[in-house]
Amino acid sequence: MNTLLTIRVALRALRKNKLRASLTVLGVVIGIAAVTAMVSIGQSASGLVQGQFEMLGTNVILIFPGAQQRGGVRQGRITTLTADDAVAIGAECPAVLAASPLVGSGGQVIYGNSNWSPKEMHGVDPNYLLVRNWQLRHGGFFTDRDITSSAKVCVIGHTVLTKLFQTQNPLGETIRVRNIPFRVVGVLEQKGANMVGEDQDDIILMPYTTVRKRLSGSEFNDVHAIFASARSVKQMAEAEHQINQLLFERHRIPPGEAPDFMVQNTTEIANILGVITGTMTLMLASIAGISLLVGGVGIMNIMLVSVTERTREIGIRMAVGARGRDILRQFLVEAVLLSCIGGVIGFVLGIGASTGATMLINSFTTGTKWPIVISFPAAGAAILFSAAVGIFFGYYPARRASRLDPIEALRYE
Repeated sequence: MNTLLTIRVALRALRKNKLRASLTVLGVVIGIAAVTAMVSIGQSASGLVQGQFEMLGTNVILIFPGAQQRGGVRQGRITTLTADDAVAIGAECPAVLAASPLVGSGGQVIYGNSNWSPKEMHGVDPNYLLVRNWQLRHGGFFTDRDITSSAKVCVIGHTVLTKLFQTQNPLGETIRVRNIPFRVVGVLEQKGANMVGEDQDDIILMPYTTVRKRLSGSEFNDVHAIFASARSVKQMAEAEHQINQLLFERHRIPPGEAPDFMVQNTTEIANILGVITGTMTLMLASIAGISLLVGGVGIMNIMLVSVTERTREIGIRMAVGARGRDILRQFLVEAVLLSCIGGVIGFVLGIGASTGATMLINSFTTGTKWPIVISFPAAGAAILFSAAVGIFFGYYPARRASRLDPIEALRYE
C-alpha cells in the first residue's frame, strides 16, 4: 500500500465513526488550544515589557544620587551628582553614546486663559532626546548656547499641547511657569501611556540650568539624576563598569567604601522581567499540556477499541496479502490524522482565544495596550507536537493490530 492509499483508507475508516472520531479529536483540540493560548498571551506580555523598555530610551543606564550613611543608619538621598559628571560620562566613557543631566521640577503652566499642571517638568540638555530615543514632531530643541545662558525656552509634550493650545500652533508662543515666561520652541512626538497607565506625553523639557537657577533658585551645580545611553546592547555592561569607575574617581571614594551614587542598567531589569514572564508562560503551557496528554490517552483508547472492532477486517487484509507493517502503518496514519486534525483546529481556536483575551485585557486597562501575538512557529510546533502525540499514543494499538494471527482474526466474531 502506498502512502496516499493508506491515507484514503484511514479517512474512510474515520468517516464510518464520525461521532467517536469527533469526541476523540476534542481532547487534542482542547489541549492544543490551551497551550497555544497560554504561549501567545505569554509572548504578548513579554512583548509589552520589551516595548516599554524600548520606549524608555536606547540602551539606557540611569545614575542616581546615593544614600548617606552615618553610624550604619541610612540618612536618605544626598546631592552628589553634578552636571559635570554627565559631561565627563559622555566624554570619557568609550562605551557611552551620550549622557544628559536631569533636574526635576513642577508647577502650574499658564497660557492665556488656560492652565495645566504637567505630570513631568524636567531640566535636561540637548543629549536627552538621543538618550531617550525621542523624536520631535514640530520645531526644534534647545541648544548648548541655551544651556550656557539659562535661556527661558521649552519643549512640550502632546498632552500639554492639547491642554493649553488645543489646535493652535504653539511654536513661538509664550507660556508662564511659576509666573516666569518660557518660549515654546518644539513639540515632542507622541509616545502614549506606559504599561502602568502613566501619560508619557504630559511633560515639559527645559534647559537644566534654567530649571535649577530660575525655578529652583539654586546656584549649585548638582542634578537629580543622569541619563546615559550605551552604544549598543552588547556594551551595556561595559558602559556600566566605565561609569562606575569614572564616578569613583571623580567623587574620590576610597576603596572598600560604599559609593555615593547608584547605577541602574535597564537591560538587567528587562532581562529579569523577561525571565519572569517566560517562566510564567512555561508554567501555564505545562499545565495546559496536561489536557493534551489526556487527549493522547483518548486516542490510544479509541484506537484499541477500533482494533478490536476491526479484527475480522484485519484478518481479511492479511489473507489477501497485507503484511504486518502495512497494518501498522494504516493504524498509525489514522492516529496521526486524528491528532493533526485536532492540532489544526486547536491552534485556530487557541489564537482566537488569545486574541479575545488580549482585547479584553486592553478594554480594561488604560495604559499601553498589549500586543496581539500570532506565532507562526507556534503553529508548526502545534501540528508537529500533535502528530507526535498521535504516533506515541497510536503506536501500541497499531502494533497490536499488526501482530494479529490472520487465521484467528478471520474466526473472530
